[in-house]
Amino acid sequence: MEKINIGGQAVLEGVMMRAPRALAIAVRRPNGEIVVKREPMPPLSERYPIVKLPIIRGAVALFTSLVTGIKALNFSANEAIVEESGEGEETRKEELTSWALAGTMAVAFGFGIALFFFFPLYLTKLLVPVIGDNNIVFNLVDGVIRMFVFLLYIWSIARMNDIQRVFQYHGAEHKTIFAFENGEELSVENVRKYSRLHPRCGTSFLLIVMLVSIGVFSLIPKAWPFLYKALSRVVLLPLIAGISYEFLKWSAKNDQHPLVRLVIAPGLALQRLTTREPDDEQLEVAIRSVREALDENGGYSDDRIVV
Repeated sequence: MEKINIGGQAVLEGVMMRAPRALAIAVRRPNGEIVVKREPMPPLSERYPIVKLPIIRGAVALFTSLVTGIKALNFSANEAIVEESGEGEETRKEELTSWALAGTMAVAFGFGIALFFFFPLYLTKLLVPVIGDNNIVFNLVDGVIRMFVFLLYIWSIARMNDIQRVFQYHGAEHKTIFAFENGEELSVENVRKYSRLHPRCGTSFLLIVMLVSIGVFSLIPKAWPFLYKALSRVVLLPLIAGISYEFLKWSAKNDQHPLVRLVIAPGLALQRLTTREPDDEQLEVAIRSVREALDENGGYSDDRIVV
């Protein structure tokens, strides 16, 4: 017997949850109904054993999370705005085709690379007359600017009303996962008491990526032309994601150690921006998503054990 690990993502008016072999998305429609989409999702490591290797599994996890995340957002967007026509028929937008999904991913990935990697690098290049061309100083300044842009971006979107709702579902996701991990019966009353800050959160992962990138990029020779330095940031991103993933897994398993708690504190603090306290209806959606994911995975069990 093996304990189940679950993870999730907040979407529009809902929560997506992933069990080891399944995925479920629960979304509350404007009429109050909770709709669910669930599907099996066998691990890639079953077909490609190399995916189990450290570092590689983190890079693969980043890519698969991006794919499933965009699909989940697409489904939630369709369901969160569904309306009934005068004849009582439901109307909604069509879901993205494979090509449209690939295009959306490319735009999202390109925007992230440009904003968080190319833009800070360019600004740092402009500051060379002031900071000098020492490789360590250059990469430290580049890292500081990257971190500032990242935090400014998070702070800016956190002020949007629509995003506030998503952040409430983000908090509901964390609380529900905490309750599950602690062996609680998944009821609104039990889930409500848990923290909305979780050490395995994607927000913490992104912060770790920003920090790890400073060390990795410092290995790039300072004599390289700007274009090579910019392209190297794309090429090295899977390595950075892999290292960050391993650190996140390690810190989540040892989060009771005082030193580890100190190290993960910035990530938890950042989650105060990306999560909000959910209401009971939002907790209900998160709980439904967990139950559906576990059921699709092979059966829900009160002792949190899969046979």
